[in-house]
Amino acid sequence: MKPLVSILIPCYNSSAWLRETLDSAFAQTWERCEVILVDDGSSDDSVTIAREYESAGLKLFLQPNRGAASARNKALQASTGDYIQYLDADDLLAPDKIARQLDRLLNATSQEIASGPWSRFVHEPEEAVFITEATWRDMDGLEFQLLHYEAGWMMQPAAWLCPRRLLNEIGPWDETLSLNDDGEYFSRVMMAAKGILFCPNARTYYRSEIVNSLSRRIDAAALRSLWKSTELNCNRLLKVSEKSERARDAVANGWKRLAFELYPTLPELANQAEAKMWALGGTTHPLQVGKLFRYVSKIFGWRFAKRLQQYFNNQR
Repeated sequence: MKPLVSILIPCYNSSAWLRETLDSAFAQTWERCEVILVDDGSSDDSVTIAREYESAGLKLFLQPNRGAASARNKALQASTGDYIQYLDADDLLAPDKIARQLDRLLNATSQEIASGPWSRFVHEPEEAVFITEATWRDMDGLEFQLLHYEAGWMMQPAAWLCPRRLLNEIGPWDETLSLNDDGEYFSRVMMAAKGILFCPNARTYYRSEIVNSLSRRIDAAALRSLWKSTELNCNRLLKVSEKSERARDAVANGWKRLAFELYPTLPELANQAEAKMWALGGTTHPLQVGKLFRYVSKIFGWRFAKRLQQYFNNQR
């Protein structure tokens, strides 16, 4: 019998996009899929919409608002699949996404994970433009983490497909995290896996520019979560490659980028992040900013440029 894939969807006030997401889950060409949605205390019509899909086989669970990590843990506990596909309630999967990844995973050991290309869209998935990134190839988890901290390359959470056996080994999502809880979780997954198998045509569509999206939050609580997840990931990376000059430089750059993200909302933590960067020897990797920001930074320093940037953003 073919393996079962569990598609796990955490949902919070996603009624505007939920039908499209559920349609993409139920449209998978892989024959054996179960779709599980955990509503995390929505106050909109998300539950009403989700109930429309119960007749198609949707397994729906309700809980008070505890955060996305808690909802994902609940969905994982309720699932029975041999492979796990996470999918946020506003994102989309190409119909053959799971089938293409299983084509490779079923010919591998039970310790590899699969990734695939992803792209952003605002209104329609046809807007998505798939531009090759450095992480779009077969590699091990260490190499992926190094690329992430060197230049900010990432993989959208729904782009992964993982064996359940491996996820059982690495433990649950960290429910103390909000922002970048996915980055911390998949860092553990990658470092435990024997390899990442990239599947060129297994596409994921990442909905962007949602006003209330957690990833757009810059309040103190979200940024403290970003600090904690970065610290966990950096410590994990250095533990397995502490003698590597490249790893130290990549982690130093990770702390540099974090200092930039934290300032000016949390200036003390920004200073601590910068201190951690220098303790590792500093880094020459440039910040990923525009020409005007670089010009202002060169004259007045990056902190002044960041305050100026935030001022103008607040005026919009």
